[in-house]
Amino acid sequence: MRDVDVRREDSPGQMTADVAVPAAVNESLRALREMDVAVYRGIAEVDVPLADHFIRPLSEAANYSRIWMLLAGVLALAGGKEGKRVALRGLVAIGLTSAVTNLAFKNIARRPRPDHSGVAEKRRLALPSSHSFPSGHTASAFAFASAVSADAPWLLRDTTVLLAALVGFSRVYTGVHYPGDVLAGAGVGWIAGRLTRVVMPRSGPLFRLRPGRRP
Repeated sequence: MRDVDVRREDSPGQMTADVAVPAAVNESLRALREMDVAVYRGIAEVDVPLADHFIRPLSEAANYSRIWMLLAGVLALAGGKEGKRVALRGLVAIGLTSAVTNLAFKNIARRPRPDHSGVAEKRRLALPSSHSFPSGHTASAFAFASAVSADAPWLLRDTTVLLAALVGFSRVYTGVHYPGDVLAGAGVGWIAGRLTRVVMPRSGPLFRLRPGRRP
């Protein structure tokens, strides 16, 4: 039976290490999942009537990236040549992120949606049929924000980043995503936006939103 003995006399700790490392990783992942669920439940129990008036509508407005397409239109119309370029970059970032998130990561992770029965009905959204990890809405939001923020006027830049963060929070607040899904989506989107800035760099000065500016 010597040919099937996995223990090695010259490395007595080898077998223990091979077993301990995956066990430690699994334990860490389990702890993260438990914390993720705990934070989700904590947010579900929060009751902020004022937030209920705009968080759910904001989350719904982000369906099919409608918010970001609207902002891209503003950039294209009021930002001149550079504004059009940055708007296009933002849309390319969304397309790249959506493909990676929905076709790859969601099908690999295959995480079920959370049980949103504890979320107040007035702010609860219907659970989408897709998998939960990562959040596609958040990924698209941060992809657009990352792609345009470096070249946008400060007010538009800050507004775009704030909107992206609020959309991410809204996905947890309305019960359709765990916080971990949102954080992962934000990371994927931000990286995708940075990549599009490398591929489509600014070709001129920082654009300004001014009515009647010549392209």
